[in-house]
Amino acid sequence: MSDKEKRMTTAAGIPVGDNQNSQTAGPRGPVLMQDHHLMEKMAHFNRERVPERVVHAKGAGAHGVFTVTGDISGYTCAKLFSKVGNQCEAFARFSTVAGELGSADTVRDPRGFALKFYTEEGNWDMVGNNTPVFFVRDPLKFSDFIHSQKRDPATGMRDNTMQWDFWSLSPESLHQITTLFSDRGIPATYRHMNGYSSHTFSLWNEKGERYWIKWHFKTVQGIKTLTEEEGAKIAGEDPDYHRRDLEDAIKRGEYPQWKAYVQIMPEQDAETYSIHPFDLTKVWPHGDYPLIEVGVLELNRNPENYFAEVEQAAFEPSNLPPGMGASPDKMLQARLLSYPDAHRYRIGINYTSLPVNKPKCPMHTYHRDGQTRFDGNAGGAVNYEPNSFGGPTEDPSAKEPPLRISGDADHYDHRDGNEDYSQAGALYRLMSADQKAQLIGNLVNAMKDVPREIQVRQAIHFYRADPDYGQGVADGLGIPVSEISK
Repeated sequence: MSDKEKRMTTAAGIPVGDNQNSQTAGPRGPVLMQDHHLMEKMAHFNRERVPERVVHAKGAGAHGVFTVTGDISGYTCAKLFSKVGNQCEAFARFSTVAGELGSADTVRDPRGFALKFYTEEGNWDMVGNNTPVFFVRDPLKFSDFIHSQKRDPATGMRDNTMQWDFWSLSPESLHQITTLFSDRGIPATYRHMNGYSSHTFSLWNEKGERYWIKWHFKTVQGIKTLTEEEGAKIAGEDPDYHRRDLEDAIKRGEYPQWKAYVQIMPEQDAETYSIHPFDLTKVWPHGDYPLIEVGVLELNRNPENYFAEVEQAAFEPSNLPPGMGASPDKMLQARLLSYPDAHRYRIGINYTSLPVNKPKCPMHTYHRDGQTRFDGNAGGAVNYEPNSFGGPTEDPSAKEPPLRISGDADHYDHRDGNEDYSQAGALYRLMSADQKAQLIGNLVNAMKDVPREIQVRQAIHFYRADPDYGQGVADGLGIPVSEISK
C-alpha cells in the first residue's frame, strides 16, 4: 500500500491527525464540539447495528453456484432452465426463526433456508424453511404466532405457556409441531438439512400454460440431527456452532451441495385435488406428484464481511423471473408484500443496490433518491415513463399468463372444511420406534410446566392425529387417556 492508501481519513476523505486523543479544553477537558472526528466516530458507532430481523435474526451465509441438471423447459420459459448445464451464481442464508441475533444455534426451532439465484433475467429468491409445512395458513395469524414464540411482555422471557396456548388453539399447527419436535427439530449442521419452498409457486411456459410447483432441496451430505441433550450441551459450549461449521467446511474445501427437485401439478388439477394445493400446512404426497430433479446447488465461498453480505442480504419471494410465478397461497400472497417492506424499514429504501442484493444482469428502473443512495442516482436520466428520451420501457413478453379466480370478497374461515389431523398422524406412523420416543419425550419436556388445561387441549389434537401419539404424550404428562379421547 502507498503512503496515501495507508493514511487514515474521515468518511469525507479528510486526513486524521490524531486518532488517540480527543480535542479538549486543556488536558482535563471538557471535550470540544469542534472535534468532528470524535463526533463522526461516535455517531457511526451508535448506528452500526441495523435493526435485526424480527424473525430469522441469526443466520449464516455463503456464496455458490447453481447448475441445471434436469430438463423442465417444457414447464417454464425461464432462461435459467432453458437447457441442462446452465449455471448462475447463488447466495444462501440459513437461520433460526425465533431467537435473537445473539441466540444459540442448536435450539429446537425451524430453520430458514433462503436462496438467491443471480439469473440472466434478474434475481430469483427461494425463501423457504427446512420443513415442508408451516404452523399457520392465514397471514392474519402470522404476527400472533410469532408473538407467542417470542418473549412474554410481562417478564421479557420466553414462555412455553404462550407457545402451547397458541398452538392448542390452532389445530392447523399440528403437522408442523410434529415435525419440529421430532428428531429433525435440531439439525446437526446447516449442511445436513433439507430446504423446502413450503409454499406452492408456479411455472409457466412459452404457450402460457401454468403449472403449480413445490421446491425441494435435498442435502447431498445426508440428514443428521441432534438430540435435545446434545443441542443443549453445544449451545452452552459454542452458541455459534452452526455458523462456524458452515464456514469451516467451506474453508476445508468440503463444499456442501443440495439437489433441487420440483413437484409439478397441472393448473387444472388444483380445482379437484383432494388436498388443498395452496394450504401451507399440507404436503403433496410424492405418489401423486413425484419429485423431478432440476439442479444442484453448491456453496463454495465464504463471505468476506458478515455484515455486508449476510446481515444485509434481503430475500423476497416476489423475486420471480419471467417463467416463474406465485400462487393463491394466502401466506405467500402476504409475504410478497411483507418481505420487501421489512427490508425497506430495516436497511433502507435502496437495499436492492447493495452488492449482495444487486442483480448480476443489467438493471433499469425509474427509482430515484431515498436514504443512502450510494450510486450515481441515474445522473440526468428522466425519472418518469412514458417519455421521449429513450428511457427503459416494458417488455410484453415478460407478462405472466392470466390467472382465473372466482368467489366473493369476504373473510372466509380458514378452518372451515379443512382437516388438520391426517397428515400429522401419517407422519407419526412413518417414524421408527426410536423417533416416536424422541418426539413424545421432546413434547412432554416442552409441555411439562404448561397449565393443565392447555396440556389437555393440545393432547386432544395429538390423539386425533393418532391414538398412540396422543396417549404417549398424555401418559408422559400424567393425563388419563379418558380426558383426551373425546
